[in-house]
Amino acid sequence: MTEIFSPSKSDALEATTCPACDSRQIGSKFCTQCGATMLKQQSANEPQASSNETLIQRDTPATVGPFPGAHRATGYVEDPDTVHGQELRAVRDAAAAIAVNEEPAETDQGSAEPVEIPPARSRGVMPPLARRPTTVPASQPFAPAASPAHILSEPFSELSTGATTDTPVVATKGMRGAFSRIGIRMAPGAAEAAELKAREERRRDEQTIRQATWTRAVSVLVANPKGGTGKTPCALLLGGVLAAVRGGSVAIMEVSDDPGALTFRAEGNPPRGIGELVRDVAGIRTAGQLAGYTAPQTSFASVIGTTSRRDRLTRENVRDVAAVVDEFYGIRVMDSGNQPSSSAFQGAIETADALVVPVMNAGDAVLEAVALLDVLRAAGGKAAALADNASIVRLTDGRPEHPQVVERVNRIITNANVRQVFEVPYDTHIAERGQMTLDSLAPATRQAFTAAAAGVVSYLQQSVR
Repeated sequence: MTEIFSPSKSDALEATTCPACDSRQIGSKFCTQCGATMLKQQSANEPQASSNETLIQRDTPATVGPFPGAHRATGYVEDPDTVHGQELRAVRDAAAAIAVNEEPAETDQGSAEPVEIPPARSRGVMPPLARRPTTVPASQPFAPAASPAHILSEPFSELSTGATTDTPVVATKGMRGAFSRIGIRMAPGAAEAAELKAREERRRDEQTIRQATWTRAVSVLVANPKGGTGKTPCALLLGGVLAAVRGGSVAIMEVSDDPGALTFRAEGNPPRGIGELVRDVAGIRTAGQLAGYTAPQTSFASVIGTTSRRDRLTRENVRDVAAVVDEFYGIRVMDSGNQPSSSAFQGAIETADALVVPVMNAGDAVLEAVALLDVLRAAGGKAAALADNASIVRLTDGRPEHPQVVERVNRIITNANVRQVFEVPYDTHIAERGQMTLDSLAPATRQAFTAAAAGVVSYLQQSVR
């Protein structure tokens, strides 16, 4: 508790008079008015204090009033040579700089004590951070990073496969599906498992078709000298699947020397076709002009067939039309006739990149197909390559099939030495022999043609550079 000054304690604090200005001060060594030294007034009857007692009284600060700190500061006089504030910091920095720049004196290393001198710095400027050198241990030599060329040389297919997460298959149909919906997870039954497997195979086939690319337009020739083997339906459905999966850019054109049934089996009733295109082929400059000779399909394919009487197609006609079609379409599917020796068929062989041979489960149809392959192999060159890598599509039209005939067809196809064989089940929509729509096919039929189209595309990716 702070003591308050009272007259009763005046005997402990004696007043002094300043010799210079005559102002009275209490317990001060220096005058607060003029700064002169204060002298204590002694009475005659009071003995003079000893020197030790005088020093003690002078050095001991007096506690007066409620602000003793302010009272202790009374009489403070600063030396004129005192250095403080910004000047003091500047002097210290200069001294430190001189100490750092001077040459070290020769001292006895055994007796000298290390003295740390702070580095000189100016106010407001941060010193640069010291960079620690990066070193590599001798046991771990520095290995440069892989170059971009080396990274890009790795196959991307492995990365995409590794990024796929396998989801456990759970039943969704029947009693197993009912148990799965209430929390009892059960595997699919045999029928549902087969359906899921077929769905996954179709997804992979569509992915193959969709992601295939080439540096030029490619073409597929559908051929069999035997009539009634399904050349036109096969050309329409293969081209339709390719267009539906890829989003268009597929043209299906007739290359038979005489008029065929392509326009009749396709959708629509176009005013112009292959005959008019042969006549006007030299003036086609844009995709809009070429579209006037086509029949657009719901599958996004474009059909160029016979719409009226026309002349027999020649090799030059096929080549000229193919060149114009390839400027505006990425894939060209050709529906050929029944005469492999005709000029138009030779033009189709010259402009084809892949061969598809449709057959029925009949002996004559398969024998005619094998004969065509033999003729192409005998011709050598590109024709032989088409025969060696041909794809056979086995169709069923619903007519009775004798088991012995089917077995014989199996042996002939096995010995034909073709690249791949695809089985297409019976479909009522194809057997009707009317206009065909891709969406009207049975799911199994569409899946079979999707697999065939994926097989042809896979070969084109390997053969077309």
